Parts: sequence; structure tokens; C-alpha cells
Amino acid sequence: MIKFKRYFPILDWGRRYDVATLGDDLTAAVIVTLMLIPQSLAYALLAGLPPEVGLYASIAPILLYAIFGNSSALAVGPVAVVSLLTASAIGQVVEPGTASYAAAALTLAFLSGILLLVMGVLRLGFLANFLSHPVIAGFITASGVLIAASQLKHVLGVPADGHTLFEIALSLVGHIRETHVLSLMIGASVIAFLFFVRSGLKPVLTALGVPARLASFITKAGPVFAVGATTAISWAYGLEARGVAIVGVVPQTLPPLTVPDWSPELIRTLFIPAALMSVIGFVESVSVAKTLAARRRQRINPDQELIGLGAANLGAAFTGGYPVTGGFARSVVNFDAGARTPAAGAFTAVGIGIAALCLTPLIYYLPKATLAGTIIVAVLSLVDFSILKATWRYATSDFIAVFATIVLTLSLGVEVGVASGVVLSILLHITKTSKPHIAEVGRVPGTEHFRNIHRHAVETSPTLLALRIDESLYFANANFLEDMVLNRLSQDGSQIRDVVLMFSAVNAVDYSALETLEALNTRLLESGVRLHLSEVKGPVMDKLAPTRFIEHLSGKVFLSQNDAWAALSVMPPERISPPSP
Repeated sequence: MIKFKRYFPILDWGRRYDVATLGDDLTAAVIVTLMLIPQSLAYALLAGLPPEVGLYASIAPILLYAIFGNSSALAVGPVAVVSLLTASAIGQVVEPGTASYAAAALTLAFLSGILLLVMGVLRLGFLANFLSHPVIAGFITASGVLIAASQLKHVLGVPADGHTLFEIALSLVGHIRETHVLSLMIGASVIAFLFFVRSGLKPVLTALGVPARLASFITKAGPVFAVGATTAISWAYGLEARGVAIVGVVPQTLPPLTVPDWSPELIRTLFIPAALMSVIGFVESVSVAKTLAARRRQRINPDQELIGLGAANLGAAFTGGYPVTGGFARSVVNFDAGARTPAAGAFTAVGIGIAALCLTPLIYYLPKATLAGTIIVAVLSLVDFSILKATWRYATSDFIAVFATIVLTLSLGVEVGVASGVVLSILLHITKTSKPHIAEVGRVPGTEHFRNIHRHAVETSPTLLALRIDESLYFANANFLEDMVLNRLSQDGSQIRDVVLMFSAVNAVDYSALETLEALNTRLLESGVRLHLSEVKGPVMDKLAPTRFIEHLSGKVFLSQNDAWAALSVMPPERISPPSP
């Protein structure tokens, strides 16, 4: 039963559900629904799909996440970055605006769902750790710029296109003389209004005596006001006849049952984009979920999140949607509004379902410039170039990775950008671990502590070389250790008779590293030097104990570095002072 409950978190929190929790979840659901309706319409257009697809992607996926997900605050649905990735992946394979394009979006959601589900069942959530946060931040920043730039065509009312920043800019400049003034006025007004709502409306309302909770609610409903006002103006003044692009007919129905396109060629083409999208979506979702859970001292299981997101995407694939994931802004709003359980998402899905059934005729006259303005304001909050300054100050390698990800995403497109981000993250990890920090240590006088001889005043022995290895040993860094030991002995090691490798920070030794240690033991023995180990962790020693390396080790394995010092050092010890700063 416990294992069964692991895959169905609803069986756990559902037992404790009460009236007070219901009230909190309903309040959060109302606020998030008001926020999600215009966002879902806008993000569907960003993905190159009809606006109703955004509504469909906000019903079944949210319900399924409420059953399988384990975050009480994560708001799943269409998001900007995944929408852009969807448009990029499908737009190069199928003609936008066709039935085949919508079917390909279903296939993409299906592939993403299957990949996430398999990763969750196999407990592969740790793989996301190989995608570094700076690289993700760089990719999201560049994507935010691309998304905002791509929406300017709707604000200007011109037929521009392009997948890179250069292509988009060139297309916009080429059509700048065709700018539709009314569309520009609507788009610019919406952008200005939403920026004011985000930064200035709540203080104004509070100063006027409006209760803080109500002021917060009104602020979060800003996009709904923008949609309602511009739709009314468009209808009243007949802006469609005056050239303003509008949403048009939106089917007044619940999500239909759909089947993805099973074409082998399409599946092969979309598999890699689906994999990259899955990783990016999962990393973004689990980061938000963990952050919000920590504020309530709750715990998130990344593997269960994979299952929850996989189920949500499969739901989208069979109900007319497209790939979804957890959104940062909506999740924060959901949390702040008081959501206590995933049931808040289920209630949000009900609200979106009611909107799809009853409210879609009201958005016939909604200007596309309004939706574009909503997207621009939403995604600009994702743009954070301060990551460049922060990484430049802290680590040049991280700065290079972030800078390269931003430049490649903007210049070559999101698929190349996200792929390069994954590759750079892995290369960054390998680069850092291939040359681990190895410190020559000595004893702090009068203690049993051993510290770096270049940082502390310590005691050393002329016949003993003690090295602390600050990284696990594997195929990429084992030779670095061997070279360092041999180089150190060749410099001024004529008196050295014992080498102690301090394993206090070594969590694993792979087979390649084991062979290197065996070779090092043999070479040192041929030179009349014994090799010893100290402070080897239990799991590491369990692996090493039955090997030839331990059997033929020329020295001993000491429980502590101080035991090695007591047995091997020459008294009296020499004192070494660290270099002056």
C-alpha cells in the first residue's frame, strides 16, 4: 500500500483534507483562474496554435497533476518557454496553422509525457542536476528576449517572422512602414497598463484604504481587466473592420478527445526536441516546487514530480492540448493566495472548463495585440542579465557557459540554445571535476587537525607527503592525481618515504581510478616509497577491500590522518608558515 501511495500522493493529502483547506484552495483557484485564462490564450498563440488549445491544455493536465503531483503550490499549464520551444520544434517540420501542426503538438506532448513518466518510474530525477542553474538562467533570459521580440509583430500589426533575434529584428525592420497604428495603440496601452499594475497599482490601492488582500487580488487580475477592456473597445468601435487582428471564433466546448500523430518520421524528428523540452520543463518546475515547499517546511520528491508532469503532458496529448509544465509566476501567485494542496489546481481546471464552455464567445473581438502585450510583460520578468555579472565575479567558467548559452539561443534559436546549455553544463561538470582540488596538508600544532600547508601554519615531516583529495575519483580525474603525486616527488621528494592519500572527501572510486591507484602504488614501490590511505569512508572501503589494490597496497589504511601522522612522521616535525597575504 505504501508503494502504491508513492505513485498517488492524492491518497496521502486527501485523507487529511478538511473544510478550512477547501476554503484556502478555492480562494487560490479563483485568483489563478483569472490569471490563467488570458495567459493560456496568449501562450497558445505563441506556440503557433489556436487560442482554445491553451484552454484545453489547462484542464485535463492540471487535473492529472493534482492526482499524481506532490507539490501543493505548483501551477501546471502552458508556459512561455515551453510554448516557444513548441513553436520552434514543430514550425520547422509542419506548416503553422494547419491541422497537421496541431497534431504534431499533440505528438510532442505525448513524447514529453512518456519521457517524463519513464524517468519518474526509473527514479532518474537526479539527471536534472547535470543542468547547471547559471546555464538554465541564461537560457530562460535569452528565451524571454526572443519571446518578447516575436510578439512585437502583433503589437505593430505587421506580418513578421523568424526563429532568431536577428531574423525577427530584420523582419520587423522590413515591415516597419506597414505598422498598424490602432494595433500599436492597443498593444502599447496594454503593456503600459500591465507594467503599472505590476509595480504601482497595489501601493495606490493600499493608500486609498483598500484592504491588502483585496488590493492583491485586483493586482493579480490586471490581465483580465486588460482583456475585458480592449475586447469591449474592439466590439464597440468595430476595430476588426479597421484592420485590427482579433482572436475570432473560439469553439464553445470542453476539450475534445484527440489522438497524436503516430507517424514514425514525425516521432523521430520530434524526439530530441521533446527530450530537451522535458528536461527544461522539469528543471523549471522542480526548482519552483522546492522553493515554495521550503517556505512551508515541506519536501518535494523530484521523481514523483516527473510522474506528475508526465501524466499532465499525456493528458494534454489526448485532450487537444500541447506540452505543459509548472509556471513560476502562477505558482508563486497560487502559493501566496493560500493554496494548501494540489486540489487548488483541480479547482482551477474546473474554472477553466467553465470558461471554455461559457465565456469563449465573449473573446471573439479580443485583439491579438492585447495577448501579445500580456506575453511581453509576463516574459520580461524572466529576463535577468544580472546572472552575467554575478558569474563573472564568482567563476569565469560559469560566465562563459551562461554567455555562450545566451548568445547561441539568441543567434541560432532556442533548440540550439537549450542543446548547447545541456552540453555546456556537462562539460562544465567534467572540467571542474577533472582537475580536483588536492591539498598538501600538515598538522596544526597541538591538535589532531590537518590543514593546507599553503593556508595555515602547520607541522610537516620531511619523509611524509600527505595529500587531501577533495573530489571523488573517476576516469576523468584519476590521471591528474597520479601526475600530481609523481610531479611532487620529482621536485624535492628525495627524503620522502611515505605518501598518504587522505580520502575524507572521496565518496566514490570507479574502476578506471582503481586501476590508476594500482599503477601509482606499483610506481611508488619501485621508487622505494610506500602508499597509504587515511579516513576512507565506509562505502568506499567496502568497494576497495576485496580488490587487488588493497591486497598489494605497500602501506596501510589508517582510520584517521592523525594515526598516519603518529605512525609515519619523523620527530621533531618541521614547522611551515603559510605565505604572507
